[in-house]
Amino acid sequence: MRHHSKDEPPRAAGQHAEVWTGRATNRLQWALAAVGAACMALGIQLAVDSAWTPGLVPLLMSVIGCVAAGLLMLFGTLAFVHVAVRVDAEALEVRCGHIGLPRCRIPLEQVIGAEFAPRVTPRQWGGWGYRWRPEQGTAVVVRRGEGLVLRLGDGRVFTVTVDDAEAAVRVIRGRLRPRDGHPGRPSPA
Repeated sequence: MRHHSKDEPPRAAGQHAEVWTGRATNRLQWALAAVGAACMALGIQLAVDSAWTPGLVPLLMSVIGCVAAGLLMLFGTLAFVHVAVRVDAEALEVRCGHIGLPRCRIPLEQVIGAEFAPRVTPRQWGGWGYRWRPEQGTAVVVRRGEGLVLRLGDGRVFTVTVDDAEAAVRVIRGRLRPRDGHPGRPSPA
């Protein structure tokens, strides 16, 4: 629970000070990152140990290809080893990987509904990572399992895999403001 400082005015009744956080982790991504590191090592070894004589162009292409593939695999998988989700009084924020990129922030004023998804799979979204499918919306999928689905006022849908997604849904639903014409929104207290 967050406490307000003396410079920050106290919150009015009904405003939420607490912050919900959750994570999801995929340890398999570490194995894929290791394969990426091995590709980079192979490219470096080719560059150092090979004789740069008659086949310069093929050798150069092999070195660049191995290093590039290794970098893409290494950084692409490390970005989705885990996801951190944060819900505060104003927004849901999703940060991926160890440096928090890619990152997504959705203001709760744009959310018209939150649902628990008991089983989200990479197969549904075409793989792991930050995904978009025209018929399904946008998703951050780091592992198979439970997830959170947000329905936005502009018709978009956002899904994220996160542990204890049911708790996130309860928190978000508790913070949604009623809107005219949107059944299922919480009624004013």
